[in-house]
Amino acid sequence: MTQPFYLVVLCVGLMCSLVTGIFMDKLASKKLCADDNCVYTISLARAEEDYNAPDCRFINIKKGQLIYVYSKLVKEKDSGEFWAGSVYGEQYEDHMGTVGYFPSSLVSEQHVYQEANKTVPTT
Repeated sequence: MTQPFYLVVLCVGLMCSLVTGIFMDKLASKKLCADDNCVYTISLARAEEDYNAPDCRFINIKKGQLIYVYSKLVKEKDSGEFWAGSVYGEQYEDHMGTVGYFPSSLVSEQHVYQEANKTVPTT
C-alpha cells in the first residue's frame, strides 16, 4: 500500500525539478535582423578561430568553417558582441541546422546578403 505513495512523491519531485530549470543571464535586449522574425540570412561568415560553446545557447565553430548569420545582438554595457547563426557545409553535416550564438570577433563576413536593419526585441 505504501508503494503508490512513494511513486507519487517521486513524480512530484521530478516535476518540480523540471519546472525550475536553470536561470541564464540574457545576452542582450535587442537584436538586428533582416526581417521581423529573424529567419532570413543576413550574411555568410568564416570562422577565424575555434570556439567551444560554454552552454546550450551557443554553437561550436571550427576555424575555416562557414556560418549563416541570422541576427546580430545589439551590444549592451559590458557584454560582448554575439551573432546568431548556423553551420554551413557538407563537411559539418552533424552540426547543420543547429542555430546558436558565437562571438562576432572570431569570424569575418564573407558575403552580405541583405542589411540587418530591423531592430527586434530578444525573448
